[in-house]
Amino acid sequence: MTRQAENLSGSLYMVAAMGAFALEDMFVKSATAVLPVGQVLILFGLGGMAIFALLARWRGEAALVRPDRTLAVRSGFEVMGRICYTLALALTPLTSTSAILQATPLVVAMGAALFLGETVGWRRWVAILIGLAGVLLILRPGMEGFVPASIFAVLGMIGFAGRDLATRAARPRLSNAQLGVYGFGALVVSGVLALGWTGGATLPDPHTALHLAAAILFGVLAYECLTRAMRRGEISVIAPFRYVRLVFAMILGIVVFGESPDAATWAGSAIIVAGGIYTILRERRARR
Repeated sequence: MTRQAENLSGSLYMVAAMGAFALEDMFVKSATAVLPVGQVLILFGLGGMAIFALLARWRGEAALVRPDRTLAVRSGFEVMGRICYTLALALTPLTSTSAILQATPLVVAMGAALFLGETVGWRRWVAILIGLAGVLLILRPGMEGFVPASIFAVLGMIGFAGRDLATRAARPRLSNAQLGVYGFGALVVSGVLALGWTGGATLPDPHTALHLAAAILFGVLAYECLTRAMRRGEISVIAPFRYVRLVFAMILGIVVFGESPDAATWAGSAIIVAGGIYTILRERRARR
């Protein structure tokens, strides 16, 4: 396969992954309107673990391996990210939550410079700071439009950035299916912690159970497509397509949940995406 074909294939997988993630978020948000957040996380995590465990066995791999320190740190950040991001989905609009999540690559770039010793030039620092300013524009702290629960989206984004940094630091040698088992296992832990705090578990009705099943299927599909995307072609070409998740989320938020993003949310989203794409392009130039 030529480099151009690999880039096209990887880009299509990335678009598919982002669409599936947006649908996963939609069904999770719908389920949390009926069930406690902790219960949704537990059921979602168990379903994903089961699918990836079966996939690992089908491929002749062990579903579980002995965890090391890096995997423990990665899982800890995953728990933080999942609890907070799911709370944000439950309590705030899908559009603003997804927009804030798009700042994750910027925080990863900042963390890599501060904690992993990676070189970040002044232009990329400016792009990172501008992108974070976009997050503040969406949050509007101290202003009339400020929604306190949006802080959960920020904490979730920081948790996911910490997970990515832990992965970058050691790169554990785990297969896609094994990473999936541990990733969804972190959801179960997150759900137990959240449900232990709130309580209130109930038997889901058929409609909610169907939404949970759809969230699991789209979550597994998204994870698989994302992994395939990141292993094909040039990352600098494929990575910018991750921002189409925001487009999908905006459409679903407006059509399904009747959300009406205001001018500040649109502007903040545009700033975050612009900062992220510029950071990716600068990283590509630095590697040449």
